[in-house]
Amino acid sequence: MSDDPTQPGIPTDSTPARPGLADAVHEIERHVSSGGWDGPVRVFALVGTANALATEPGLEQQLPADVVARARRDPHHLTSVEQDGLPSVTDLEQLLGGLTWPPSVDGAAVVVERVVLPPAAEEGMPGDPEAALDYLMSHPERQDVRIAVGALRTGESWCAVRTRANDSDDAVGGGPDLVPGLVEAVRATFS
Repeated sequence: MSDDPTQPGIPTDSTPARPGLADAVHEIERHVSSGGWDGPVRVFALVGTANALATEPGLEQQLPADVVARARRDPHHLTSVEQDGLPSVTDLEQLLGGLTWPPSVDGAAVVVERVVLPPAAEEGMPGDPEAALDYLMSHPERQDVRIAVGALRTGESWCAVRTRANDSDDAVGGGPDLVPGLVEAVRATFS
């Protein structure tokens, strides 16, 4: 985690690219959280801001001045581009399995909401899918969580997790592999 108190949850150690990725994932999660809860799955391309500025001259006028300044100082700064028009699929695995990225995309991020239960509560969940959903939605220990996961082509990853019960920017947890299955699914979009 960060040694910098102005950037909670942003790592200062590890690979040179990880802090930029962590910053981008936290920024994406904050952006999505501004729309409230019960939202759809959202997917973002991550591009190196400095490279994008060099190849797209008009981009500098579209980005806030502080973002341009940070990108000029930090070669690992990333800009997120939300992907519209996602295909209609039945589940997240199918969506991620169908994504491909051009070489100009350095990474990807996905934001999903899930309901989780403590392991002891999961033991009593019925096997029937409809009954299991009713059990899950009415269980007193359920937690609604928003999960943002980002991964770079170079392998770095970062996760940000917010609970509805602690819905505050300063209560968002972060780490490189908090949701390993989802990290691997996002990484697989680059295969």
